[in-house]
Amino acid sequence: MLAQSHDDEQKEKQLVEKMKNHRVDGLLVSVGKNTSSYQHFENLKKYNIPVVYFDRIPAIPNIHYVACNMEIGTIEAVSYLLKKGHRAIGMINGPQTMVATGERKEGYIKAMTKNRLKYDPSLIVSCDLTEEGTKKALDELLASKRKPTAIVTFNDYVALFAIKHASKLNIKINKDLEFVSYANLPLINYMENIPAASVEQFPYLQGQKATDILMDLLHHQGTGGNEPSAFYKVIIESQLVENKK
Repeated sequence: MLAQSHDDEQKEKQLVEKMKNHRVDGLLVSVGKNTSSYQHFENLKKYNIPVVYFDRIPAIPNIHYVACNMEIGTIEAVSYLLKKGHRAIGMINGPQTMVATGERKEGYIKAMTKNRLKYDPSLIVSCDLTEEGTKKALDELLASKRKPTAIVTFNDYVALFAIKHASKLNIKINKDLEFVSYANLPLINYMENIPAASVEQFPYLQGQKATDILMDLLHHQGTGGNEPSAFYKVIIESQLVENKK
């Protein structure tokens, strides 16, 4: 069974309940960006339904998960821009509820301090990842005292929204304002103006490893054995991919 919440927390809860009622053996979950409560997943413990999270990981303890190292990916992204001569580097980050938002911020701060540059909190702006939210975030960055010459965006979709808006403001992409994003999605190849680089998060590998973990948990249940004493916590290293279009 495959379901999509479209980042709607209420729909996510309904889907989890529906899958429980269909007596699924286990769940693979990437939580919605707007999900603020995870009780609907915690309730599955009463029914011995194991859950393995991937990509978007909830901020709750004692869970099985597979994630990409967003902190290291961000350090690579910011360092890439610093090597190109940028010093005022902005970031359009995601909602505060998402673990990945905090990881990106930490990576940004570490990259700046590692290069002996002062961290300026005004250069990091959060948004809801929608097109309208991205436009507002970009306007805020462009209006700041330290107008950025480069911006790291939460993902390729946010980069697409930001680049589209910047172009309407007659800003020359990757000349006046350079972009780096995350995900390295195929849609980059169809954009007129593309991010200079994108952080590859290896979604196929994340899904594969998460499935392996779930199958292992179900195997333990099937053989009557105890669950593994430690929780599976798999971190996949990201890779910065420079775009050559």
